[in-house]
Amino acid sequence: MWDDFETLDKAKKVAKLKAFGKFDNTTEALEAAASLVDSKLSKGLKKFLKKNAEGETLGVVDAKLGSIIKEKLGIPCIYSSGILELSRGLRNQLEGLLTGFESDLKPMSLGLSHSLSRYKLKFSPDKVDTMIVQAIGLLDDLDKELNTYAMRVREWYGWHFPEMTKIINDNIKYAKAAKLMETRDKAADIDFSEFLEEEEESAMKEAAIVSMGTEISAEDVLNISALCDQVIALSEYRGQLFDYLRSRMAAIAPNLTVLVGELVGARLIAHVGSLVNLAKAPASTIQILGAEKALFRALKTKHETPKYGLIYHASLIGQASAKNKGKISRVLAAKCALGVRVDALGDTNDEGALGLEARARVRCCRRCRRRRRRRCRCVAFSRPSRRVPSLLVWQNPGSFLQSSCRNSGPLLVFTKARGRPFNSGDGKRHHALTPSN
Repeated sequence: MWDDFETLDKAKKVAKLKAFGKFDNTTEALEAAASLVDSKLSKGLKKFLKKNAEGETLGVVDAKLGSIIKEKLGIPCIYSSGILELSRGLRNQLEGLLTGFESDLKPMSLGLSHSLSRYKLKFSPDKVDTMIVQAIGLLDDLDKELNTYAMRVREWYGWHFPEMTKIINDNIKYAKAAKLMETRDKAADIDFSEFLEEEEESAMKEAAIVSMGTEISAEDVLNISALCDQVIALSEYRGQLFDYLRSRMAAIAPNLTVLVGELVGARLIAHVGSLVNLAKAPASTIQILGAEKALFRALKTKHETPKYGLIYHASLIGQASAKNKGKISRVLAAKCALGVRVDALGDTNDEGALGLEARARVRCCRRCRRRRRRRCRCVAFSRPSRRVPSLLVWQNPGSFLQSSCRNSGPLLVFTKARGRPFNSGDGKRHHALTPSN
């Protein structure tokens, strides 16, 4: 088909202009272009198609837009590779096929593309949390690289001073000590108190005297010191990146940050793509985000589904007992769903007030479960016990009183334990769901 559009004369034999609609201003053209990019049917396009395309078959380059046109206007649409090839040929010879149009299309197309780019950048609801997605991705990559480099320092310098590996557990302290000491025979004359504890420093100096490690050359020391510099620099940059991520999370999602922390909140946002997408998700989805493989495997094998995903790393779940982690994760996911909707769609900045209140409720739930209370004080887990009949005493419509209050008119007493008789206090036994005066 491309051969038919090599020249304008060949293109005129294949295609002919049927209708042309001109935009009145740049704003109208921008709105129409933005609607087409989002696969939406704008009002202007709707009027144009009703006027010029009824009873015709329409070729489209967007299958989603074609289905919308067919559904709303009843115009049959075709989407195929041939239509895409035809559209490329038409764009190539567009200036010649548009008769009666004297202006140059290139400057107008360039200006409209710039306006569309500025519009998407300015009005995109996802633009503010893009920095969070990138920052948490970079933070995870830095952790992997930092761990790899630190392990390489330990293995490399361990040939010279193997005893120091067990004395200093922190990777950054190990890299700083190896860089400052260079060789173990200099350990006795160096002060490590700036970054090492007194016990660690004394144990390292004692071990350096009787060390069984091999000797290394000056060139080896230079390369090990260069690797230590990389570890220290990456560690410092990671600290700066974490501070940046914490400030961005506090500004964009304060309620989510209060509930699950900066790292878990950022990972939840990055997992779904944006803060708005996370706000659209129900609490059950937030609870198992990150455990999709386990969920589908459990559904396929008909086993128990996972109780938590990324939210497991939140401090509130980590502090709960093993048997209550699933219940706490369910409550926390419900509170996160509310908090993230306020963060994404709320007009006012409450600075995490809703998150603080919800966190206090979740902590109360955790304490109630730990103390094995039958009913939680904070409404969550407030299921009535199946062992003891729960009495509801109704005196007036809309008001519930205690069963001991019998001095103000007749009381109607009901129980939720069906089939079990109970004593209402008047000396008579009544059956379940039987009112008594």
